Amino acid sequence: MSDSVQPGRIGFADFTVDLRARELRREGIRLRLPGQPFAVLTILLEHPGEVITREELRARLWQKETFVDFDHSLNVAVSKLREALCDSAEQPRFIETIPRTGYRFVGQLSEPAIQEKGPQRGGDSAGAEKTRKAGAGANLRRHRVAIAASAATGLVLVLAGYLRFHRAPTLTDPKLTDKDTIVLAEIANTTGDPVFDDTLREGLVVQLEQSPFLSLISDDRMHQTLRLMAKPADTQLTPEISREICERTASAAVLDGSIAKLGSQYVLALRAKDCRSGNVLDEEQVQAARKEDVLNALSQIATRFRTRVGESLSTVKSHDTPLAEATTSSLDALKAYSAGWEVSRSNGFAAAVPFFKRAIEIDPNFAMAYAALGQMYGDIGETVLSGENANKAYQLRNRASDQERFFISHSYDKRVTGDLEKAEQTCELWAQTYPRVELPHAFLSGMISQTLGKYERSVNEAKVAIGLNPDWPIIYSNLAASFIALDRMDEAGRVLQEASDRKLEMPDLFVQAYMIDFLKGDDLGMRREVSR
Repeated sequence: MSDSVQPGRIGFADFTVDLRARELRREGIRLRLPGQPFAVLTILLEHPGEVITREELRARLWQKETFVDFDHSLNVAVSKLREALCDSAEQPRFIETIPRTGYRFVGQLSEPAIQEKGPQRGGDSAGAEKTRKAGAGANLRRHRVAIAASAATGLVLVLAGYLRFHRAPTLTDPKLTDKDTIVLAEIANTTGDPVFDDTLREGLVVQLEQSPFLSLISDDRMHQTLRLMAKPADTQLTPEISREICERTASAAVLDGSIAKLGSQYVLALRAKDCRSGNVLDEEQVQAARKEDVLNALSQIATRFRTRVGESLSTVKSHDTPLAEATTSSLDALKAYSAGWEVSRSNGFAAAVPFFKRAIEIDPNFAMAYAALGQMYGDIGETVLSGENANKAYQLRNRASDQERFFISHSYDKRVTGDLEKAEQTCELWAQTYPRVELPHAFLSGMISQTLGKYERSVNEAKVAIGLNPDWPIIYSNLAASFIALDRMDEAGRVLQEASDRKLEMPDLFVQAYMIDFLKGDDLGMRREVSR
């Protein structure tokens, strides 16, 4: 065999596949190609021109007992492979799709790509050429053996990629602005383990809400949008449903994700799409070796996403508490906590109490679970229990993210010490640090300013909060209450009418409408509100 032939390399067009180094190069430049796409390429190159079925690929890439969204994972792998090869599914140069069957490598394997560049060693040139051709044929056969081994090795390398990120090339500039909002879809769980249901989405909310740059559409606003879409509040937030919510709320992108089992490990994926064009803004993937490592993996993938879509490294560094420290290291505790918030929205505050209590039983150091429980007790009139839990949350406030610490400190001063001036200062700093968050403005527009007699400030803060979240009924109630206190009944009425036009409902809004009619001496209006 000629010394110029390298059994560890195979080429096509201007690409070279180095099986030993597991590298894809184009004209000598190394291209980024993650483990699974590279494994798919090597399997197809093992039998050029032959159809490799999807089932064959599944058998080669995933162990039999592995629980994984195979169709999605294979589609993503082939898509990344085509992007690296600048190939097209519609007009394939290399990877052809055989509908409902599999894939085929249709490129022409090339001798020059296999050969090592450089001068030939001494000897008769004609003899060398004859030897080269004979060696090349044998070399291609050896390539098939090497490729088969490489595909098997590829799976091992993928499994070994603990907490390693892979990023596909993006189709558009991934930058978002500080005016854009994001809709967070469900995190699809194909592991078969119910502990991940809803839990990872809640964890991702906690992670992304640490960002002063990003702004997520609140769950309350999404539920209101679902109502306008004539869908129940518990509708699954699939990528398709989330995209419609995104368009209706004039948001910029939908963020969806998945968790799958790969052997004994877990694969987390996150993808952001422009909700109007459908273009992928960013796509991330990370693996966790154990179930206990999933929350840490979620923290890392969220951090990666924040930096990719335009947030400055300085704010990411300043506001990036790992999820296990910001909430809890227990998946079961986080699941109970997530369920508590969902139940509070659907069945009321009292129904949510057992879920937050359960989260605390699992993790007695879960600061935000105490804070949430304190809020639930406060909303149902259990002031003593509310204060006790708010106090416990305050003692554990270092086990929370920056934004959650603002919430905890505000609740402590409002429910335990009664120092509303200090609660006011906390909310002011909160709003300054997180200018895109409506909560501090909502709190300032309600009990704090109204109890302190600062009704004009309440009006201003409520207007800011409505600008940030126009589908939260309690802010309209705060605004109407302050207008009533200022004897500005017409403005209060317009606020309630605006809430009604947006189909927002809560008992306080009807009571305030009745109060306005009473103060105006409008008996017909009072009877109308009673009937409502």
